[in-house]
Amino acid sequence: MPLKKINPTSTEAWEVLNQHYSLLKEKRLDSLFKEDKNRKENLTKSFKDFEIDFSRNRITQETIDKLVILADEIDLKDAIAKKFGGKIINETENRAVLHSVLRAQTEDEVCDANRKKFHKVQNTLEKIKNFSEDIIEGKWKGYSGEKITDIVNIGIGGSDLGPKMVVEALSNYKTHLNTHFISNIDGDYLETYAKRFNPETTLFIVVSKSFSTLETKLNAEFFKNWFLEKTNGACIKQNFIAVSTNKKACTSFGIIEENIFPMWNWVGGRYSLWSAVGLSVSLSLGFENFQKLLKGANTMDTHFLNTPFNENLPVLLALISIWYNNFFNVDSELVIPYSQYLESFVPYLQQLSMESNGKSIDRNGDKIKYQTGAIVWGSVGTNSQHAYMQLIHQGTKLVPIDFIGFKTPLNGNKSLHKQFTANMYGQADALCYGKSKNKVHLDLKFENNDTDINKILPYKIFEGNKPSTIINIEKLSPESMGELIAMYEHKVFVQGVIWNIFSFDQFGVELGKEHSNKMIGNLI
Repeated sequence: MPLKKINPTSTEAWEVLNQHYSLLKEKRLDSLFKEDKNRKENLTKSFKDFEIDFSRNRITQETIDKLVILADEIDLKDAIAKKFGGKIINETENRAVLHSVLRAQTEDEVCDANRKKFHKVQNTLEKIKNFSEDIIEGKWKGYSGEKITDIVNIGIGGSDLGPKMVVEALSNYKTHLNTHFISNIDGDYLETYAKRFNPETTLFIVVSKSFSTLETKLNAEFFKNWFLEKTNGACIKQNFIAVSTNKKACTSFGIIEENIFPMWNWVGGRYSLWSAVGLSVSLSLGFENFQKLLKGANTMDTHFLNTPFNENLPVLLALISIWYNNFFNVDSELVIPYSQYLESFVPYLQQLSMESNGKSIDRNGDKIKYQTGAIVWGSVGTNSQHAYMQLIHQGTKLVPIDFIGFKTPLNGNKSLHKQFTANMYGQADALCYGKSKNKVHLDLKFENNDTDINKILPYKIFEGNKPSTIINIEKLSPESMGELIAMYEHKVFVQGVIWNIFSFDQFGVELGKEHSNKMIGNLI
């Protein structure tokens, strides 16, 4: 059975939330903290090594309760059961949505209908394990008998953003292999980049579900031609691997069948890093760490599937996002990880969220009259403080923020890590409480620097009342990274269910490609 098709604005819960919003919208965060001395404790939720503090959001416990009633009226529980049960919830493409099977740890965790898929996944994981070990240990050699030193992942979208983000995020756990990611079809860049590779020691992984994605085909052909030129026409058998569903196209390209890793139609591109698309992750970090990544995601799957909505981390993140989007009329969400290693996390989230929920037609096929989706943006750590935080603090737009921090440093530098974390909490408090006119006046008088106080005073006031969520994780590890990614995956799913849209197609990426094909003949 498909997902239910309920317009959220037609529910009783939506009207109740509208009334609640009219009472709460003028409430200030500092007042909410004064009214509830235990607000932080009451609005902080924990799961394993995750602690999420929602207290700096413009909500009360009553807000959460009413949002949960909305989720119940939409029948979110039924949607979750259908997703994990392998029902055809991606109706526009007539597919199930089963990336959770890719990270299931035991057969008992999947329903009977998905057992065969689970066993196919386990067989593929065994192939990934054996191949990764052969490359890392030097048993697999390039065409000339030299050991592989460099891995080049050629893909785009989910075949690039996910693996690239994970490899960067977990670079402290990497093997001796150098890993590179090629996605854009910028000829100038490719010509320059290719100079750093040795064809004898470089392994190319061509990742494309259909093996027909234009950018991936062009880049794969470029490096194939480069390889043949540099090696005087050597066989590509030992230096080119594919991850695809299209064996015929792969073999036509010259990749032998034994070197093709499978993909499945029940896994969407932006959810595919858990599959053989993550081969570059397994090679970069070792298969054991790839398994830990899967295990972490599976742990979050279990939490999402079994936890009541008022304690469920992905559900709460989604509901609060809807609260801002549809009641405060907020257009965008800011994500700021306090880890340089998560520099590619926001671009990954942009595809995950905006490609999924950037829709204007509902599941009934009708034009939507309410806001869906959110513009996701951001960058890492203190860099953000010297870029766009001026707009957040004193601009005219309301932008909720997810701060992501880690309690324990990876390499033992506790002093710098303490400074780094202090900046995250400092920003959150500054946004929350602001700086009043009276406080600014006192500070200017204390400075006593002949400044015209009344003239400069308005520019120094910080309104505050700016919302943020702090996601605090014990340590950046393969397990916690798996949990973090899966948490945001489920957040996006919940949003789509409540907005009554199909989150798993992406027809919006196709029209520009059609026009670009027409334009080629007009360009010199």
